[in-house]
Amino acid sequence: MNGFFDIPSDLQHSWLGLIGLHLREALIPVLAGLVLALPIGQLCVRVRWLYPPVLWVTTVLYAVPSLAFFVVLIDYTGQSETTVMIPLAVYSLVVLVPAIVDGVRSVPQETLAAATAMGLGPVRRYLQVQLPIAVPALIAGLRIATVSSISLVSVGTLIGNQGALGNLLADAMFYHRTALAVNSVVTTAVLAIVIDALLVLLRKVLTPWAPPSSGGTRTARRGDRRRLPGRPAQEQTVRPEPAAPAVRDTAPVKGAAPVKDTAR
Repeated sequence: MNGFFDIPSDLQHSWLGLIGLHLREALIPVLAGLVLALPIGQLCVRVRWLYPPVLWVTTVLYAVPSLAFFVVLIDYTGQSETTVMIPLAVYSLVVLVPAIVDGVRSVPQETLAAATAMGLGPVRRYLQVQLPIAVPALIAGLRIATVSSISLVSVGTLIGNQGALGNLLADAMFYHRTALAVNSVVTTAVLAIVIDALLVLLRKVLTPWAPPSSGGTRTARRGDRRRLPGRPAQEQTVRPEPAAPAVRDTAPVKGAAPVKDTAR
């Protein structure tokens, strides 16, 4: 375990320092991508024909290798954290823009009509009505973008040791220390799991109105089942019995005139 946390001095950071650097290089691009995706997503919702071209552009940018971005940006931003974070922010758009568009489009028209009737303008309606309802879809997109960003930061080790925990992989090959590679992989995976769990908790805090998981539905359905002898459990759902047809008293009454059936 001593070799696991024994970080080479050429990295100029302790183990906790590398974790902080990794989180900074991973989370800032996601936040920047979110700031860009919110207006782009709303514009795609209002102008429907704009959504396919925007989705095409973000997909093409996502397909560009990070090394190609580095080659283009290094002349302007140098071997710095900015060179690593700009591609990560661009990559996050391919996830965040569809998440925002789908979430905003899921708002019922009746809700929008009620907000308009209350005097809310387009901006207030978007911020106070559409975005809160779209939070589950938005958080789902953030989870994917954040985990992807945490894993891609390690590529920055190719440009002047800007890969945070990914720098341990390069040092593991240079110093022939397998423990450094294990440290990098395990710590990065744990960071991704912890951040993902925090985002799930954030979704539960922001959407207390959201229904619980399907466990409650299963419990309710399970409560409607009764054990019947000689039948499998999956076939023991009690079906409602059909109502008995009304019986008309057609017995003739002595001395009374016959009653004609006018129901037809």
